[in-house]
Formats: sequence, C-alpha cells, structure tokens
Amino acid sequence: MLNTAGIHHITAMVTDAQRNIDFYAGVLGLRLVKKTINFDRPEVYHLYFGNETGEPGTVITFFPWAKQLKGRIGTGQVGVTSYSIPKGSASFWEHRLKKFDVEYPTANRFGETYIKFNDPDGLHLELVEREEGPINTWSFGEVHNENAIKGFTGAVLYSAQPHKTADVLENVLGLECIGQEQEFLRFKSRAHIGNTIDIHLKPAVRGLMGAGTVHHIAWRAKDEAEHLRWRTLLLEKGYYPTEILDRNYFKALYFHEGGGILFEIATDPPGFTADEPVDQLGGKLMLPSWLEPKREELEEMLPDVKARVLEEGDK
Repeated sequence: MLNTAGIHHITAMVTDAQRNIDFYAGVLGLRLVKKTINFDRPEVYHLYFGNETGEPGTVITFFPWAKQLKGRIGTGQVGVTSYSIPKGSASFWEHRLKKFDVEYPTANRFGETYIKFNDPDGLHLELVEREEGPINTWSFGEVHNENAIKGFTGAVLYSAQPHKTADVLENVLGLECIGQEQEFLRFKSRAHIGNTIDIHLKPAVRGLMGAGTVHHIAWRAKDEAEHLRWRTLLLEKGYYPTEILDRNYFKALYFHEGGGILFEIATDPPGFTADEPVDQLGGKLMLPSWLEPKREELEEMLPDVKARVLEEGDK
C-alpha cells in the first residue's frame, strides 16, 4: 500500500503581499524561499515560506490578492495550521507574539500545550514544542536556530463528513489513527515534521473560501513515479483527481476528499533550488519559462515587496 510521509505544503488566501511577508518572515522568522506568481492568475503573487531550503513539510504558501472577499473558516477546510518549535522555546514565542501585539491563548490537546494565534488575515495558527524534527538552520532578525520554527507539526481538519475524511487519511493516504480525545481524532504519518493530523469532529459552521482561509493541503509523493501511482490509486478508490500539473518546484494533482477539503499530492523533487541557488532563494521574482517574455509587464503590475526585519511597533 502507498503511504505518504506527511504534509508537503499548505496554501492559503490573503489580501496584502507585504503584510503577509512581514508576518511570516518578520514576526515568525520563516524564510521567504520563493517569490513567484500564481500560474493561473499571473497578476497575483505566489509566496512560499519555509525553513532555509524550503523542505517538504515546512512550506506554507500564499496567494495575496487585495480584491478577494473575506472568507470564513469552517467545514471543508483546513481549520488550523500547526507549527513545531524546539523544546524549551515556548516562552520565547510567547514573548515575541506579545512584542508584536498578537494575542495567544493556550490550549491542551493530546497531552501537549498549543500556543494559538491568528495571522493578520485571520488564519488560525498554533505552535507546539516537539523533540522530533531537525533544527531549522535559518535565522532572521531575532529568531535564531535554537527557537526557529522547524516546520509543520501538522494541521487540524474541519470536515463536513469526519468519517469520510478519516477513511481517506487511513485507507488511501496510509496514515495511522492513534487515538481520540474529546472532539479530536488524531492521525500520524512516518515523517519527523508535518506528521500529525487532527480531525475536529464537531466544527461549527460551513467554510467559505476567501481571504483568511486555507485553499488546500498537499501531501508528499517521493518522486514522479510514485506520483503516477497515487493518481492510479485515487481513480481505483473512486476519486476524481486532476491531471498531473507542473508547478515548477513540484508536480501536483488535486482531488476533493469526502469531507469537502481540497487535497493535493505533490512530489518532493525538484524543490526550490531548481531555478535559483540556496543563498539567493526568495530574493527576486521567479517566473516559469513561458512567462519570461512578460517579465517587465508583470514586474510593473505587481507591488514591490521584500522580507524585512521588523522592530517592535512595526505593522
């Protein structure tokens, strides 16, 4: 049976590109590993944030588009994106969030304490200390290796049909169900990051796509050969995956699972160094070859944005 190593990336919708960069790079200390465009709407940026090299399991991506309507987090979506931080770093992160006026209640789930907060567009995020997973070698501003976010712990799924979502996690993607606590059902994959998926069994409202919501969650395929096997398996299981699409940094296919959440399966290679070296990641606008002739036009259209170190009081 095929089984995914865990989360490849998570993609969300936001409104303002510079504000998005300021929060995820400036406040959270993630690296802006790729500044490109939405291949389907090239007038909109596609921004990628992760660890130093943008390894699978660390990357959150955004479509910042000022004209989109505000969304509503609810069923049929990823409700919460969970990040792993090193053991002993919780107090650093509480202090840092307070410094930038970010409210952070805490909650306990499966014996772990989660620091919960929202980004400027309202996306639900949380941090939890974990031993597993390599240290993030990227430092930015005041966020150094010993406290830096390692990557995803996982995610909380808000399913319209929790039993159907549980079935696809366990019997298609190959995750292991490891227990239930109150209204959460937990699954785990074999990776060291991006490996813990909780299904919220009683989400309150139906989700509406828009700014401040997750568009899709992507799962890992180790290479293109395995990617083809995943597509065959999905067809055999009665799902309707898209054709395989070239996203420059990975190959992708998409399908809706039975609880209404858009799932993607993405290949680990070629990765974000396919078109620029590690030391230059995220520094300039990268375009697919078929859009290079429009570079000047696109650069004039898109706002000038960059990762910058923030000081207390910066917004």
